[in-house]
Amino acid sequence: MMASSYNAKEEDGHHPGASNNGGPGVVKSKKPDNTAFKQQRLPAWQPILTAGTVLPAFFVIGLIFIPIGIGLYVTSNNIKEYEIDYTGADPGDECYNCSQNFTWNSTTPCVCSVPFTLTQPFESNVFMYYGLSNFYQNHRRYVKSRDDSQLNGDSSALMNPSKECEPYRTSGAQPIAPCGAIANSLFNDTLELYYIDSNGTSNAVPLVKKGIAWWTDKHVKFRNPGGNDNLTIAFQGTSKPVNWRKPVFEMDTDPENNGFINEDFIVWMRTAALPTFRKLYRIIQKKSSSTPTLASGNYVLNITYNYPVRSFDGRKRMILSTISWMGGKNPFLGIAYITVGSICFFLGVVLLIIHHKYDTRNNSADIPG
Repeated sequence: MMASSYNAKEEDGHHPGASNNGGPGVVKSKKPDNTAFKQQRLPAWQPILTAGTVLPAFFVIGLIFIPIGIGLYVTSNNIKEYEIDYTGADPGDECYNCSQNFTWNSTTPCVCSVPFTLTQPFESNVFMYYGLSNFYQNHRRYVKSRDDSQLNGDSSALMNPSKECEPYRTSGAQPIAPCGAIANSLFNDTLELYYIDSNGTSNAVPLVKKGIAWWTDKHVKFRNPGGNDNLTIAFQGTSKPVNWRKPVFEMDTDPENNGFINEDFIVWMRTAALPTFRKLYRIIQKKSSSTPTLASGNYVLNITYNYPVRSFDGRKRMILSTISWMGGKNPFLGIAYITVGSICFFLGVVLLIIHHKYDTRNNSADIPG
């Protein structure tokens, strides 16, 4: 704290009797205002770390974190998940011919089937995901290659997309809708699931395609161009993305799931942070409490192979998964809690032993001989 007799004007070269009325030679005082904040007189608290405060803290953290971690880990392990890699990279794979022969320029779709068996039934709602590996959706230029105004239904952006969409901004003289590299690389494999009963009959498993996108994306960020309910007219004068087979207004026969508000398209446009990711494809809803959503037994996954990944050494997979209150299967959080709790508990034991040992020595040294 500064002494009360401190005179800023004397430090600045002024005498106590100097005029205070200002003038060309007057130098402004550099003395901070006499406030608690500027004079550093604010109240402060600093903990004093002693064995009586540190040791209980370590033990309490350990006793709290370890049970929480065990609960999270057990919950994650109770989530059932089944994964199928249908890339077709090996000659013996069912989709090998499709992976070798299909390209973006192919006009005829390639179809393959992958049989599999579920050894355990899946209860409650089952979520079907598609997964990609070695696909870098987080690349800076890729992430920026979109026009959010166009996706929000702005008519001027529809006909004059952002330059960020280059080189997928225009096709000839027509603007591309939707423009950009993200939309151009839309995942377009078609996945169908069939249950094989005891008679060998294939029964299609109903897959729900609506409700897979975030509500805010579906109702706020993505909108079709206004002014006309007929999307063919609304998108007149635009061109489809280079790698698409159909224009955006033919993505679905359901008008609530067509155009920019198609949920498969919306899910894809939310880019992933890592090169190996999964995105929600369909939902298999539980219909009755007495029967499982997916009974144990034999199934067949029919794939319309439209998405080539061989050019970038990628892999494709289908994942069936249930969820819990904490989301999908992810044991990392439980392991992290158990690890931190165990370390704290171990450090507490070690410090307790050290404290007991040296505290006993100090007490012995203080006793007179």
